[in-house]
Amino acid sequence: MATQDSPASCKVVLAGAIAKSLQHEVGEGLSRLKRKPLLVGFLANKDPSARLYSDWTQKTCQENDFGFILREVDREELEGRILTANQDETVDGIIVYYPIFNSRQDQYLQQLIDVRKDVEGLCHTHVFNMYSNIRWLDEQKLQKSILPCTPLALVKILEYLKAYNTILPYGNRLFGRTILVVNRSEVVGRPLAALLANDGACVYSVDITGVQQFTRGEGIRKMRHEVMEKEGWTLEDCVPLCDVVISGVPGDSFKFPTQLLKEGAVCINFSTEKNFGPEVKERASIYVPAIGKVTIIVLLRNLLRIIQNRIPASNNKLETVN
Repeated sequence: MATQDSPASCKVVLAGAIAKSLQHEVGEGLSRLKRKPLLVGFLANKDPSARLYSDWTQKTCQENDFGFILREVDREELEGRILTANQDETVDGIIVYYPIFNSRQDQYLQQLIDVRKDVEGLCHTHVFNMYSNIRWLDEQKLQKSILPCTPLALVKILEYLKAYNTILPYGNRLFGRTILVVNRSEVVGRPLAALLANDGACVYSVDITGVQQFTRGEGIRKMRHEVMEKEGWTLEDCVPLCDVVISGVPGDSFKFPTQLLKEGAVCINFSTEKNFGPEVKERASIYVPAIGKVTIIVLLRNLLRIIQNRIPASNNKLETVN
């Protein structure tokens, strides 16, 4: 007798549900601060994704009782406006909606933002600490280094999905996980691979140039990650090995080869396009189709963190968060 197949067992987890779990933490931090933090955003381009990000930022700030001012400026004026905001004591945090010049000039602008107001964690101090697996700005371990919003949002999503093993010590909780990151941009993909490897995972990082493996060595004995070129490897070699697949390829031409997924894999899409087709639900155990709402709440979390970092240790009443 013929039997009817059971429905796909994949659980679709929406970004809004994950963001709510972080909103409580942000709300508690805001109540301890007892004032409205002010975030200033600079928009100096016509990029629709940058405009959308700024709109999301404004909406989320309003919903969570944070102050937000968007300053639309000509890109040639941006340098001076950033320097002015650095000196403005009423401004708690600064965000620039990239790209501006789509060149090394953008990296220069990232370095202009005062480390005390760098809500995106893109200045040299924070980037150096991230890649070096240095998690604090001070020896007393009272001031946390700031991590880039989108990579940190993806880390928080994996924590929410219980990919992190809380039985293991902090900093090693991805030991035993094999993770694929399809994107190696300097903004998201490479920092994400480094963060996950620094937390103990074996990470395969894939882009159009090939495959790199990020690990902390055998038995995660090294203090920070190392990178190995996987000569001759392709995306197809990596996919069947991975428990978690995170994809963020821009444009609508790329479609992830879901038929190669390990059964029960966790799949997360952080591209504005749908990298995974609907058939992903036939093999994945968990699928997160978008992460935007988590990224924005992480931005507010970072803003609270940089304010906390400026408070003298004797007066620091904000709860330390990872």
